[in-house]
Parts: sequence; structure tokens; C-alpha cells
Amino acid sequence: MPDDDETLAALIAIVAMGQATQVSYILKELVPAEAVCSFEELRAEAKIKLTLQEPSGKPRTGYPKWQRDGFVFEVISWIAAKITYGDHALLKNPHVSATSQGLDGLMLQLNGEKDAVESSTVFEDKCTDDPRNTFLAKVVPGFLDRHQNLRSAEIIDAAGALLRIAGLDDKDAARLSAAVTEIAKRKYRAAFSLPPNFDTIAARQSLFADYDRIENITAEQRIGASFITPTDMRDWIAELADKAIEYLDSLEGEEA
Repeated sequence: MPDDDETLAALIAIVAMGQATQVSYILKELVPAEAVCSFEELRAEAKIKLTLQEPSGKPRTGYPKWQRDGFVFEVISWIAAKITYGDHALLKNPHVSATSQGLDGLMLQLNGEKDAVESSTVFEDKCTDDPRNTFLAKVVPGFLDRHQNLRSAEIIDAAGALLRIAGLDDKDAARLSAAVTEIAKRKYRAAFSLPPNFDTIAARQSLFADYDRIENITAEQRIGASFITPTDMRDWIAELADKAIEYLDSLEGEEA
């Protein structure tokens, strides 16, 4: 992860402006966090995704805390995966809307020749005040649906788009995208934003207990990812969102 919250906030703001591809470039080349375009209307749209509005109303000026925080954490989880796997994986971009539902993330890893999928990883990113119950009641059931190849069209479509970005032609991308339905090659990644009291092995093992309800795969195919916030989780995410808005404000006068 970036060494400081200001850089992380800038990357989140750039994603909020629809420029996850630019963030991928920034992370790969280790260049300063700079947007490719930042005109007034785009900045205003991004600020709404990062602003708290409770209760909701019209005109929309922000989102409820759970949606705002969920958007911020999905971007953080995606950044962490990009840094961890780098060029060795193809990752679906995070949702650009705070209200988007469906597939949180998908990662494909190809062989060296790029003619076979070695693994596909389905992501679930959760920012919640009740992680254990969320894991049992939402994450595991959602993964079990995927494990039974329910809602497969969404994954196949996302895989095809990733493979086309990787340079495969339509025929090969379509052929390889079908491989995401092969359970033997499937992995699951449950990622949680967690407060400091989860910063022990025992606490995290307790959180991810019963992951083996997803059967007929190895333990290595069930990934539990924990992002421990340095202070209270909600307060830290709120501060990060405020820093992202400050970054957007700093772009005024530098419109591209």
C-alpha cells in the first residue's frame, strides 16, 4: 500500500473520477498520483461519491455511510491486489459508483504463453461493523452460489473483457473466459476492513472460521484478506474520504 494516507486518498479520488486504468499505470511505474483529466463536472461527480449524506435526499450531495465507506474500501482492496499481484494478474476495475452491486472483483492469472487460465479469483470486499456475521450470512453464501456456478454470466463477461484488454483476440478471449467456470481453478478472496482489535492471528482466524463450507477446494483457494485500520475503522475511512476530496479541490485550476 502507499506509505502515506495522502497518496492513498489521491489514488481513491482518481478512481472516483473513472480513471482506475490511470491508477494501474501509477502503481506499475511508481510515478506521482496525477489524473489524466479533472474538469469541474468530473471532480464534482467524484466528490459526491466521497461525501456523507444522511439522511439521503434530493438533490444528492453524497451517500449513506455504508455506501460511501464501501466504495472507499473496494478501491483500497483493489489497490492492495494490484500491488500484490502486479503484472502477474488481470484485475477487474472497481465499481465507479457507490451504489453498484454485483461482482466486487475478479482476478485472472494466465500461463506464460497467455493461452490458458491458471486461476480465477472471485472477490468480496466488505466494510462493516459486524464482520463475523457478514462473513457467515453474506460472504460465504455468495461464494457458495459462485461455487455452484450460479450467476456465471457476470463472471464470464468480466473475464472476457479482461482478456481482451490483455491483448487476446475475440476468439481466444471467448474460449479462455469459459475457464472461469472451472471450479478446480477457482479461488475466493474475502477482504474486510477491520479495526485495530483484529490485529492478532487469533482474531482473524476467528473471523474466517467456517470458510471450509466451500467444499472440494484446498485451503489455499480460500483467501482471507484483512486490512487493519490504524484507528477506528469508520473514523479512518471518513478521514481518508476527506483527504480525497481535498485532493480533488487541489486540482481546481489544473483542469485537463
